[in-house]
Amino acid sequence: MNNAHFAHTASDGKTIQVRHWLPSGEPKAAIVIAHGMAEHGGRYERFAEVLVAKGFEVYTPDHRGHGKTAATAGELGLWEKEGFRRVIDDLHEIVLLAFAAKPGNPLFLFGHSLGSLLSQGYISLYGEGLAGVALSGTAGPMPAALIGGGGAIAAMGCLFKGPGALAPLADKMSFGAFNDAFKPNRTPFDWLSRDNAEVDKYIADPFCGFVCRYGYFRALIAGLKAFQSPEAVALIPKGLPVFMASGAMDPVGGASGSVTALAATYRALGISDVEDRLYEGARHEILNETNRDDVAIDFLAWFEKQYAKAAK
Repeated sequence: MNNAHFAHTASDGKTIQVRHWLPSGEPKAAIVIAHGMAEHGGRYERFAEVLVAKGFEVYTPDHRGHGKTAATAGELGLWEKEGFRRVIDDLHEIVLLAFAAKPGNPLFLFGHSLGSLLSQGYISLYGEGLAGVALSGTAGPMPAALIGGGGAIAAMGCLFKGPGALAPLADKMSFGAFNDAFKPNRTPFDWLSRDNAEVDKYIADPFCGFVCRYGYFRALIAGLKAFQSPEAVALIPKGLPVFMASGAMDPVGGASGSVTALAATYRALGISDVEDRLYEGARHEILNETNRDDVAIDFLAWFEKQYAKAAK
């Protein structure tokens, strides 16, 4: 697997760090990966190896407020007020780079957790150009009470402490609440995986598990309200293939039935190719779960199937 990592200057001047993994021969298609909250694109290298071995090239930007992109600017866990939409547009710029590099090659979007929510917004804006979107650890619209309560906390924090202040209460309402389902807890991140070694690797990573800031949560909630609205969802192209996969014990969406409901919503809107899958016993990070090899093979098989259709 060849590395061609690079720094992309976004349209507003921000530098976005991008990992780019390439097969030894000419790539047949590209996959852009949108990573989750409080992690980074480097954690997808093992999955990228599986994809690259079958001829796909993989782009994985570190989002604003995350990973190497944040490290160079001292902005870990921080988003500007319109940050959700801005990160969607960053992803679109990477997609356009991939299209320009290999015109005519099919292009896919893969999003995990936060990345899957960004991907939901992406396909309502830019889905027409994609050969498919895969969503891992995703969820449908958040409960109104959670959106309202979280929005109020974020707004008050921004007003009285500033957008750059850490938001421990909002963190407790999200990550902390997710972990409650797995008490007694060995760590604060048991909800991620049944594989203790993978959880410990996450905890040891300085770019994982950090507490985000009030400005981040303000932008996140505003983005969810905008892009999970019925009006936004109705804009998703009806011919866009969608694959949703989650752990059946994932507190983000799999355990509550939110993923199944989202798939049903997409089908009811007339999106013609929607698949959803739950992995029994698995938690949130299905690519880092005890059954991760099976999960990776399932995603690869879906990409291969959609590539065959798009390449005809």
